[in-house]
Amino acid sequence: MTDGLDGRIAAFLDAHHVMSLATAGAEGPHAASLFYVRDGMSLAWVSDPGSRHSRDLAAEPRVAATVAPDYTDYAAIRGVQIAGTAEAVPDLAARARLLALFTRRFSFLTRPDAAAAMVLKAFSGATLYRLTPVRMVLIDNTRGFGHKETLELS
Repeated sequence: MTDGLDGRIAAFLDAHHVMSLATAGAEGPHAASLFYVRDGMSLAWVSDPGSRHSRDLAAEPRVAATVAPDYTDYAAIRGVQIAGTAEAVPDLAARARLLALFTRRFSFLTRPDAAAAMVLKAFSGATLYRLTPVRMVLIDNTRGFGHKETLELS
């Protein structure tokens, strides 16, 4: 998976930590920046079930997301655009596995200090969500302006 488009997308996602998740609900469109972990080609995050994006997901699971750092030079722009569906992860075994991915990816969660303890306590009351992509587009202006490669997933 490292040489093909899926491997390059996975490597890009592993090199970054925050996605912008776009949802739509009764209040209209909404975007939220969220820490994520990659699980295969899916992305998982932890959120308050009462947050606007979580409420939106309960009514409409189709979402879009982007992962891209901030750039000042258009020729350097790289990012991933994702379309798919998102839902809560109710399965306890899957939840435990994904939370373990969080503690490995975000080392601050393993620090024995009050801040880490506060975040872990918040995790225990939060909902774990997973975005299952149907399409991922790798944008890479270092290969030419507007260069895009699309990965269709079933």
